[in-house]
Amino acid sequence: MIWPYLIVWVCVRQDLVTRNKMSLVENQLRRDLDALKAADLYRSRRVVETVQGCYVQVEGRKLLNFCSNDYLGLARHPDVITRFKLAADQYGVGSGSAHLVCGHSSEHHALEEELAEFTGRDKALLFSTGYMANVGVIAGLMSKGDVIYEDKLNHASLLDGGLLSGARFSRYLHNDVTNLSLKMQKHQSGQSMIVTDGVFSMDGDVAKIAELSCIAQQESAYLMVDDAHGLGVLGETGAGIVEQLQLNQKQVPLLVGTFGKALGTSGAFVAGSNELIETLIQKARTYIYTTALPPAVAAATRCSLSLLQTEAWRRVQLAELIAYFKQASEQLNLPLMPSDTAIQPLLVGSSQQALAASESLFEQGLWVGAIRPPTVPQGSARLRITLSAEHTKTEIDQLLSALECLSL
Repeated sequence: MIWPYLIVWVCVRQDLVTRNKMSLVENQLRRDLDALKAADLYRSRRVVETVQGCYVQVEGRKLLNFCSNDYLGLARHPDVITRFKLAADQYGVGSGSAHLVCGHSSEHHALEEELAEFTGRDKALLFSTGYMANVGVIAGLMSKGDVIYEDKLNHASLLDGGLLSGARFSRYLHNDVTNLSLKMQKHQSGQSMIVTDGVFSMDGDVAKIAELSCIAQQESAYLMVDDAHGLGVLGETGAGIVEQLQLNQKQVPLLVGTFGKALGTSGAFVAGSNELIETLIQKARTYIYTTALPPAVAAATRCSLSLLQTEAWRRVQLAELIAYFKQASEQLNLPLMPSDTAIQPLLVGSSQQALAASESLFEQGLWVGAIRPPTVPQGSARLRITLSAEHTKTEIDQLLSALECLSL
């Protein structure tokens, strides 16, 4: 009988066609990767073996770290670690499910209540990551027929949230309130939302939140502020940029914060009115359809939040180190971008120069990240230096000496 052989032949032929197609796809991917390498835009990971304060062991080398977002040095605080271990003993490692199924523990609930009180909002809602918080909030509140206005230098998660929402998407010039106003005058119908970082993650400068709040109220628009890099560092008690500017819930209805920076843990939250948070519980897909943070992480974050308020010296020390670094950089004529935050970008220019500078520092025992397009605009590649309350002036002097020798 010929049929069995014919079937085998057809299957073999189809397998060969499929393999050829996959080979073409992989060849294209390889060419794309080669193009990234040729343009000095290829991203690589380094494996961290141990961490001790501001020092890390990487690939067998001890490095002084100037690229971490652990601004207050809470990630390895003994009290935070102890709280994490105790909660892991009580709840286990994972949460078991989404918040709306059986994953919402007493630790999650207590953290939400404490965050609401800390930020001066009615309620807070936890998300597994800052990215999920931003995408979930924007896409949960905005839809087709609405308009979203975003700063051109907003974090990728904010931009993606705007694009995924289905609303009309408009970007205004960085920190240009006049440009935003002109764009909003053309708005005819539907709900509108203004979205901005509090502290811009690659530039370190601060958004004009007070002015944005006035425009939002005039236009009956939402104002959403992602204060990932301001929470814990700015404000009298560390509650962030909105506290520093003394803006209440009505003036900034949507406040997002993350735990992976100054608080030293992981996860994120959004804080706002009762109605807003209840709406997000019903509509934010990145909240509804994902496993909740481990309860032990929530417990550790509660400890960090308490330390943030009782150990104010950490913020004071960080502010002093920032001022010290800025003054010394000015004396050395280093091309430092304008920033008063823990993010101190050093403008280099080309991706090749930024990579070379970062590698040179690495060889001298200093870890400073090279930030290149598309994270930043073409021609503005930089060294993104981040300072921590755990750094000493001696360690900063070590960095400054190395930067001076780079001839930037």
